[in-house]
Amino acid sequence: MSKRHILCYGDSNTWGFDAANASRFDDDLRWTMQLARLLGEAWLLAENGVNGRTTVFEDPINEGLNGLEHLTPAMRAHAPLDLLVVMLGTNDCKQRFSATAQNIADGLRRLVLKAQTLLVWRALPRILVVAPMIIDPRIYDTPEAVAGMGAGCVEKSRALPALMTRVAQETGCDFMDSNPHVTPCQTDWMHLSPQSNAPLAAALHHKILEMMG
Repeated sequence: MSKRHILCYGDSNTWGFDAANASRFDDDLRWTMQLARLLGEAWLLAENGVNGRTTVFEDPINEGLNGLEHLTPAMRAHAPLDLLVVMLGTNDCKQRFSATAQNIADGLRRLVLKAQTLLVWRALPRILVVAPMIIDPRIYDTPEAVAGMGAGCVEKSRALPALMTRVAQETGCDFMDSNPHVTPCQTDWMHLSPQSNAPLAAALHHKILEMMG
Protein backbone atom coordinates (compact mmCIF):
# COMPACT_ATOMS: atom_id res chain seq x y z
CA MET A 1 0.00 0.00 0.00
CA SER A 2 1.31 3.45 -0.94
CA LYS A 3 0.97 5.68 2.10
CA ARG A 4 0.14 9.35 2.06
CA HIS A 5 3.10 11.46 3.13
CA ILE A 6 2.76 14.41 5.51
CA LEU A 7 5.57 16.71 6.66
CA CYS A 8 5.17 18.75 9.85
CA TYR A 9 7.50 21.73 9.53
CA GLY A 10 7.98 24.02 12.50
CA ASP A 11 9.97 25.22 15.47
CA SER A 12 10.36 24.04 19.07
CA ASN A 13 6.61 23.59 19.45
CA THR A 14 6.76 21.06 16.62
CA TRP A 15 10.01 19.51 17.88
CA GLY A 16 8.31 19.01 21.25
CA PHE A 17 10.29 21.24 23.60
CA ASP A 18 9.35 20.67 27.24
CA ALA A 19 10.04 23.99 28.97
CA ALA A 20 9.55 22.50 32.42
CA ASN A 21 12.88 20.68 32.20
CA ALA A 22 14.44 21.96 28.95
CA SER A 23 14.13 18.55 27.31
CA ARG A 24 11.87 16.95 24.71
CA PHE A 25 8.41 15.54 25.25
CA ASP A 26 8.34 11.75 25.05
CA ASP A 27 7.48 10.17 21.72
CA ASP A 28 4.08 9.07 23.00
CA LEU A 29 3.24 12.61 24.15
CA ARG A 30 4.32 14.86 21.26
CA TRP A 31 1.40 16.13 19.19
CA THR A 32 3.14 15.05 16.00
CA MET A 33 3.31 11.44 17.11
CA GLN A 34 -0.21 11.52 18.50
CA LEU A 35 -1.37 12.86 15.13
CA ALA A 36 0.46 10.04 13.37
CA ARG A 37 -1.38 7.50 15.50
CA LEU A 38 -4.73 9.16 14.82
CA LEU A 39 -4.11 9.21 11.08
CA GLY A 40 -3.25 5.52 11.15
CA GLU A 41 -1.40 3.18 8.84
CA ALA A 42 -2.50 4.93 5.66
CA TRP A 43 -0.25 7.91 6.45
CA LEU A 44 3.49 8.37 6.94
CA LEU A 45 4.24 11.43 9.09
CA ALA A 46 7.64 13.12 9.21
CA GLU A 47 8.58 15.45 12.09
CA ASN A 48 10.76 18.41 11.15
CA GLY A 49 10.79 20.85 14.03
CA VAL A 50 13.89 22.83 15.02
CA ASN A 51 14.24 24.90 18.17
CA GLY A 52 14.49 28.58 17.27
CA ARG A 53 13.46 28.20 13.62
CA THR A 54 12.02 31.29 11.92
CA THR A 55 10.06 31.71 8.71
CA VAL A 56 12.75 33.54 6.72
CA PHE A 57 15.02 35.38 9.15
CA GLU A 58 18.70 34.66 9.74
CA ASP A 59 19.40 34.53 13.47
CA PRO A 60 22.50 36.59 14.31
CA ILE A 61 23.20 34.46 17.38
CA ASN A 62 22.40 30.90 16.28
CA GLU A 63 23.02 29.49 12.82
CA GLY A 64 20.83 27.19 10.75
CA LEU A 65 17.44 28.54 11.84
CA ASN A 66 16.16 30.14 8.64
CA GLY A 67 13.08 28.10 7.75
CA LEU A 68 13.09 29.16 4.11
CA GLU A 69 16.70 28.08 3.66
CA HIS A 70 16.02 24.55 4.94
CA LEU A 71 12.58 24.06 3.42
CA THR A 72 13.72 22.61 0.10
CA PRO A 73 15.93 19.81 1.47
CA ALA A 74 13.32 18.96 4.12
CA MET A 75 10.56 18.60 1.56
CA ARG A 76 12.75 16.72 -0.91
CA ALA A 77 13.77 14.27 1.80
CA HIS A 78 10.17 13.21 2.31
CA ALA A 79 8.86 13.34 -1.24
CA PRO A 80 6.46 12.56 -2.70
CA LEU A 81 4.42 14.77 -0.39
CA ASP A 82 0.66 14.87 -0.05
CA LEU A 83 0.49 17.49 2.69
CA LEU A 84 2.76 20.07 4.33
CA VAL A 85 1.79 21.37 7.79
CA VAL A 86 3.58 24.63 8.68
CA MET A 87 3.52 26.11 12.19
CA LEU A 88 6.03 28.94 12.43
CA GLY A 89 6.17 32.56 13.55
CA THR A 90 6.85 32.49 17.29
CA ASN A 91 10.60 32.97 16.99
CA ASP A 92 10.11 35.73 14.43
CA CYS A 93 8.60 37.76 17.28
CA LYS A 94 12.01 38.11 18.94
CA GLN A 95 13.07 41.70 19.39
CA ARG A 96 16.44 41.10 17.71
CA PHE A 97 14.77 40.57 14.31
CA SER A 98 13.07 43.98 14.46
CA ALA A 99 10.15 42.53 12.50
CA THR A 100 6.56 43.70 12.64
CA ALA A 101 3.72 41.20 12.73
CA GLN A 102 3.09 42.01 9.06
CA ASN A 103 6.75 41.30 8.28
CA ILE A 104 6.34 37.89 9.90
CA ALA A 105 3.22 37.15 7.88
CA ASP A 106 5.04 38.22 4.72
CA GLY A 107 7.84 35.81 5.62
CA LEU A 108 5.31 33.02 5.96
CA ARG A 109 3.85 33.93 2.57
CA ARG A 110 7.29 33.72 0.98
CA LEU A 111 7.88 30.30 2.54
CA VAL A 112 4.50 28.95 1.42
CA LEU A 113 4.94 30.21 -2.13
CA LYS A 114 8.33 28.50 -2.28
CA ALA A 115 6.86 25.23 -1.04
CA GLN A 116 4.19 25.33 -3.73
CA THR A 117 6.79 25.55 -6.50
CA LEU A 118 8.91 22.58 -5.47
CA LEU A 119 8.71 19.41 -7.55
CA VAL A 120 7.99 17.21 -4.54
CA TRP A 121 4.22 16.85 -4.68
CA ARG A 122 2.44 13.64 -5.51
CA ALA A 123 -0.40 15.66 -6.98
CA LEU A 124 -1.35 19.29 -6.36
CA PRO A 125 0.34 21.14 -3.48
CA ARG A 126 -1.65 20.95 -0.24
CA ILE A 127 -0.46 23.13 2.62
CA LEU A 128 -2.02 23.62 6.03
CA VAL A 129 -0.93 26.85 7.71
CA VAL A 130 -1.26 26.64 11.50
CA ALA A 131 -1.14 29.84 13.51
CA PRO A 132 1.17 29.26 16.49
CA MET A 133 0.19 29.71 20.11
CA ILE A 134 0.01 33.33 21.22
CA ILE A 135 2.75 34.14 23.72
CA ASP A 136 1.23 34.71 27.15
CA PRO A 137 1.88 38.21 28.60
CA ARG A 138 3.13 36.60 31.80
CA ILE A 139 6.39 36.02 29.92
CA TYR A 140 7.19 39.65 30.76
CA ASP A 141 7.31 38.64 34.43
CA THR A 142 9.66 35.72 33.68
CA PRO A 143 13.16 37.23 33.30
CA GLU A 144 14.89 34.22 31.78
CA ALA A 145 12.18 33.70 29.17
CA VAL A 146 11.72 37.31 28.18
CA ALA A 147 15.47 37.81 27.89
CA GLY A 148 15.49 35.63 24.77
CA MET A 149 12.35 37.12 23.22
CA GLY A 150 12.54 40.80 24.13
CA ALA A 151 9.99 43.58 24.19
CA GLY A 152 6.95 43.40 21.96
CA CYS A 153 6.91 39.65 21.46
CA VAL A 154 3.45 39.18 22.97
CA GLU A 155 1.86 41.94 20.95
CA LYS A 156 3.33 40.63 17.69
CA SER A 157 2.18 37.09 18.38
CA ARG A 158 -1.36 38.28 19.11
CA ALA A 159 -1.61 39.71 15.61
CA LEU A 160 -0.42 36.58 13.82
CA PRO A 161 -3.59 34.44 13.63
CA ALA A 162 -5.54 37.09 11.71
CA LEU A 163 -2.60 37.90 9.44
CA MET A 164 -1.89 34.23 8.77
CA THR A 165 -5.53 33.63 7.93
CA ARG A 166 -5.14 36.21 5.16
CA VAL A 167 -1.89 34.63 3.94
CA ALA A 168 -3.59 31.24 3.69
CA GLN A 169 -6.53 32.70 1.78
CA GLU A 170 -4.31 34.61 -0.63
CA THR A 171 -2.05 31.64 -1.37
CA GLY A 172 -4.74 28.97 -1.62
CA CYS A 173 -3.71 27.16 1.55
CA ASP A 174 -5.85 25.74 4.31
CA PHE A 175 -5.69 27.35 7.75
CA MET A 176 -6.10 26.36 11.39
CA ASP A 177 -5.59 28.44 14.51
CA SER A 178 -3.91 26.40 17.24
CA ASN A 179 -4.99 28.77 20.01
CA PRO A 180 -8.43 27.31 20.83
CA HIS A 181 -6.71 23.98 21.51
CA VAL A 182 -3.55 24.84 23.45
CA THR A 183 -2.30 26.43 26.67
CA PRO A 184 1.20 27.69 27.50
CA CYS A 185 3.65 26.00 29.80
CA GLN A 186 3.82 28.03 33.00
CA THR A 187 7.61 27.84 33.01
CA ASP A 188 8.16 30.25 30.13
CA TRP A 189 4.67 31.06 28.73
CA MET A 190 5.66 30.51 25.10
CA HIS A 191 5.96 26.73 24.76
CA LEU A 192 3.10 24.27 24.72
CA SER A 193 2.04 22.73 27.99
CA PRO A 194 2.19 18.92 28.08
CA GLN A 195 -1.60 18.87 28.22
CA SER A 196 -1.84 20.74 24.91
CA ASN A 197 -0.44 17.94 22.78
CA ALA A 198 -3.51 15.70 22.71
CA PRO A 199 -6.12 18.37 21.84
CA LEU A 200 -3.83 19.90 19.22
CA ALA A 201 -3.32 16.50 17.60
CA ALA A 202 -7.06 15.84 17.66
CA ALA A 203 -7.87 19.21 16.09
CA LEU A 204 -5.27 18.69 13.36
CA HIS A 205 -6.56 15.19 12.70
CA HIS A 206 -10.07 16.54 12.22
CA LYS A 207 -8.82 19.32 9.96
CA ILE A 208 -6.69 17.01 7.82
CA LEU A 209 -9.54 14.58 7.30
CA GLU A 210 -11.74 17.52 6.35
CA MET A 211 -9.12 18.65 3.84
CA MET A 212 -7.96 15.35 2.42
CA GLY A 213 -10.78 12.92 3.05
